[in-house]
Amino acid sequence: MITPALAPSREQSRTDSRTDSREESITAWALAARNGDPDAVDHFVRALHRDVRHYVTYLGADPQSADDLTQDTFLRALGSLHRFEGRSSARTWLLSIARRAVIDSIRYSSSRPRLSDTDDWQSVAERAQPRDVPGFDDGVALTELLDTLPDDRREAFVLTQLVGLPYAEAALVSDCPIGTVRSRVARARTSLIAWLDEAEHSAPVAAAA
Repeated sequence: MITPALAPSREQSRTDSRTDSREESITAWALAARNGDPDAVDHFVRALHRDVRHYVTYLGADPQSADDLTQDTFLRALGSLHRFEGRSSARTWLLSIARRAVIDSIRYSSSRPRLSDTDDWQSVAERAQPRDVPGFDDGVALTELLDTLPDDRREAFVLTQLVGLPYAEAALVSDCPIGTVRSRVARARTSLIAWLDEAEHSAPVAAAA
């Protein structure tokens, strides 16, 4: 007999059902867009634009170039739609393209001399960070905290906790075993919680000073 505490709630079941339905719709739009449906292209881009922008911003690229990277991702995706067969979700497929776009951008930038100074990274990140992420106070610069994580842990955390990918799909995007993703997320969460606790305890001391 399943106890009430362990039984899945009806609300959770409805939430999971809505999530599955949305993923199926996005994938269906991608397949329709592949066949030349302009409305499907619009639905596909609108549905995943926010997730792609979050991902490229937090993956480690220059936050000021997030819009350009997001646009580049969709241009690459639309140019490659003829190869998309729906074997994975359209979200997973698109984020894999976004990952390559960020890597290519970083490689290109590192090969060029720096011509001028840009805004301080932390101030840019502070302006760019979302304010609706559960579990983080508005006064804490989430982007700054994420930047202190190793690249692999930051990517796993962003994919699963901010973008909302299931661990299995995050593993496909990151090209690593699902157990590795779970481990990276757990370590990232432990680090972030420790830093948040430290910030809470140090704030009164700073105020008193």
